Amino acid sequence: PWFEYFFPPQIRQREIKGSGSGVVISPDGYVLTNDHVVENATKIIVTLPGGEEYNAEVIGMDNLTDLALLKLDGKNFPFIEMANSDELIIGEWVIALGNPFGLFDMNQQPTATIGIVSGKNLDFGLQDGKVFQDMIQTDAAINPGNSGGPLVNSEGNLIGINTFIYTGSNARQGSIGIGFAIPINRAKRIAEELKSKGEIIRDFTTGIRAQPLDSRTATYLDIPIKEGVIITSIANNSPAENAKLEYGDIIIAVEKQKVSSLNEILEIIEVNDIRPGDKIQLRIWRNGRYINKKLKLGKL
Repeated sequence: PWFEYFFPPQIRQREIKGSGSGVVISPDGYVLTNDHVVENATKIIVTLPGGEEYNAEVIGMDNLTDLALLKLDGKNFPFIEMANSDELIIGEWVIALGNPFGLFDMNQQPTATIGIVSGKNLDFGLQDGKVFQDMIQTDAAINPGNSGGPLVNSEGNLIGINTFIYTGSNARQGSIGIGFAIPINRAKRIAEELKSKGEIIRDFTTGIRAQPLDSRTATYLDIPIKEGVIITSIANNSPAENAKLEYGDIIIAVEKQKVSSLNEILEIIEVNDIRPGDKIQLRIWRNGRYINKKLKLGKL
């Protein structure tokens, strides 16, 4: 589907209209797209190939992963089957479908561009409040208006959601054959949670209070560790207590990444889309030796 989305009145009370792309993922009319395609919209109209228009309701949006789930007003919609994006092979053929530059308005048909999977499992970390992890790289041409549209394999099954392109130093240049899509396995998890809860719940508790390990403290403790986060207290009946963490433990790494501050720990949890109920792997220094622990994030 392709969207027209309308924003609240701005200067001079002008209505601002824009367009993007999306994909129907179920016969009852659920549509997956990018969060940035529909954010701030006050009304969303979805046009299917052939020109049929439907009002769409926002079921949920997740700014962090740049995904949104919509629901069409109707039933018995044509939809796409999902592939397993973990099984992608670099070099296999792919097709990007979408509405670049609003061309869909001319004939009510999507634009298709062909290419290959140029790369996979590309991690961009936290960028402007969004996390792009395990991204698929393709040389299929993706341009403004393609955002939110499907990237499909040679069998016509959905493997990713087209999200952004690399344009080099010239942002107006358009596609130069380096586009990126969110893998469908990652998007599917977000869509399922948005469908059931309307939001992505990421607030968690560990029961830990901690502070960065500085050189003065390291010298006082006479330890060879120079960077990490030292646990200063653990709440009773907390996830940290259940994981048998102890006062004075020094967290050296989280998910195999070295840490030196609480903010770095939080960023690792965000970037890896770790939620309440999930476990994180800790590398700890305790009483002169390294140990590994798994900490289950608690629900608030």
